[in-house]
Amino acid sequence: MLFPVAALITNDAVIFGILMAILAIIFITSHSDHPFWQKFYTFVPALLLCYFIPSLLTTFGIVNEAESNLYFVASRYLLPACLVLLTLSIDFKGILNLGPKAIIMFVTGTVGILIGGPLAIIIVGFFNPEVVGGAGPEAVWRGLSTVAGSWIGGGANQAAMYEIFDPSDELFGAMVTVDIIVANIWMAFLLYGAGMSDRVDSWFKADSTAITELKNSIEEYRASIARVPTFLDLVKLGAIAFVITALGHLAGDIIAPWIRENAPLLRQFSLDSAFFWIIVVATTGGLIASFTKVRELEGAGASKIGSIFIYILVMTIGMKMDISSMLDAPGFFVIGAVWILIHIILLLSVGKLIKAPFFFTAVGSQANIGGAASAPIVASAFHPALAPVGVLLAVLGYALGTYAAYFCALLMQSVS
Repeated sequence: MLFPVAALITNDAVIFGILMAILAIIFITSHSDHPFWQKFYTFVPALLLCYFIPSLLTTFGIVNEAESNLYFVASRYLLPACLVLLTLSIDFKGILNLGPKAIIMFVTGTVGILIGGPLAIIIVGFFNPEVVGGAGPEAVWRGLSTVAGSWIGGGANQAAMYEIFDPSDELFGAMVTVDIIVANIWMAFLLYGAGMSDRVDSWFKADSTAITELKNSIEEYRASIARVPTFLDLVKLGAIAFVITALGHLAGDIIAPWIRENAPLLRQFSLDSAFFWIIVVATTGGLIASFTKVRELEGAGASKIGSIFIYILVMTIGMKMDISSMLDAPGFFVIGAVWILIHIILLLSVGKLIKAPFFFTAVGSQANIGGAASAPIVASAFHPALAPVGVLLAVLGYALGTYAAYFCALLMQSVS
């Protein structure tokens, strides 16, 4: 925070009310016919504002995200529910027809993180060796290993790196801040880029026909079944979304502890993470429902309700970004910035080489950097129907995260 005092507002109900007021103002103005607002939102995506404005609340000490439960509620309850609602009308065959470029860009993103860490240490160390030094638990590479775990997989992989390489608590705390701030700034650029994806695709000379066809087929289906929702429709939607969410939590509560106790080798794939199972069950449940008559509830507004949930999640993620915290450990942020820049350069280079649509570049990156909590947000910035693509890639990141992050940590150790 810019002002090192207690947060002005600590009541989550009040904070949530402020967030919803901000959300309403953003969308009222973005749908306004006034020339100023039409011009403004031509250059600034509404989703980006939903993400950026809450960060100002944290930066200026109005709220303290660390003392709030809103992100936990949004990520554990609203995220899986919205994944169910957004996948009800998904064209699963259409996703499969997107081709191999999505996987290529995801793997490229992973490689960018894997080699970016040691290269960032070499580059920053050339100018300031003290920033990348340290010994024992204070060795900077140990802390950076947790960033690698987070950026390739997610929170579970980050925790695994913390347990394996045992950085000091102070170092780990600084790295968590680097992780959140650098990743969220990059996510802001991706959200902005989603609003101008046609121009990026033109520069890449990319063929986005398959993505356009998928969006069009889903939009046509939605239009064909659209109706005024009844009270019963809304009850059904609420039940389906939160029952499947409940099953995800139940699976996580049962399977994750069992794996920790009885199959420790599976921890390498993050299968001992309850959150992993929540996301997998929610996505799978939504996909299964899309093959049944439940699919017709899309006409009652399933994706619209799911979109509201995802925007609330976006705002709670935005609250986690305290921009002023970069002043606390500037050297570490320089490492993080160089690291993610290498990731970006590699992604854009490969994307240009294989003529991949910017959608694959953005989602392939965020499936690594942000994981299951934010990959669907970036995907839905292109179109709400594409959110499951982000989730499927993020789940793949969980599986690769521990292996790739461990190898990255060894590389960073060797160059430190």
